[in-house]
Amino acid sequence: MVPRRYRRRPWYRTRAYRLARTALLAVVLVTVGSRCGAGGAAAGHAPETVAAGGGGAEPASAAPPPPRPLPRSRPTSFRVRFLGIDAPVIPLRLDRNRQLETPPVDRPRLVGWYEGGPTPGEAGTAVAVGHRDTRTGPAVFAGLAQVGPGRRIEVGRADGRTAVYSVDRVKVYDKAGFPDKEVYGPAGRPELRVITCGGLFSRRTGYTSNVVVFAHLTATR
Repeated sequence: MVPRRYRRRPWYRTRAYRLARTALLAVVLVTVGSRCGAGGAAAGHAPETVAAGGGGAEPASAAPPPPRPLPRSRPTSFRVRFLGIDAPVIPLRLDRNRQLETPPVDRPRLVGWYEGGPTPGEAGTAVAVGHRDTRTGPAVFAGLAQVGPGRRIEVGRADGRTAVYSVDRVKVYDKAGFPDKEVYGPAGRPELRVITCGGLFSRRTGYTSNVVVFAHLTATR
């Protein structure tokens, strides 16, 4: 009998790589909380649940088995039909101060995706950020706090596939006490955090809080 040959997994699918990336994400994104200025998209004392405000869940149905995580492929589009969002996605990195960048203020309809974390549908906690508003008016995530549990977030990928997430909850956190572990901690399934500014606004210090949407992968196509 010919011995069976085992193909080596690609580096990005190894357990060691996933654990290392999750640890890095949990550390570096602690800095996101300091970037919520005038129209910024960042982080934020005690959590406060956001009222649904008409953003109730979509019709319930029998829960299908969880989808298998997808391999890496960069995000290209971000869609929340309930809010009328259909936006292009750009990659975001950490700046020289190890803070997460935000989309350009002069392009308020862009969504930013942290490229150091999981891509859409990949196992782990992915992070997307966008502006609530800018000096010119409402931006892509102006209505983010109104999305309710059960609503869907669809993220297109460069390989032509789409990762579909369902919203679990929406919370507002004061940026002075932003719960990094709760928001960015490791997940055993593909999850998504969508973050924008919230709370009160001051011209001197910007917004006081952050809106955070928690979602998990429920379908791929």
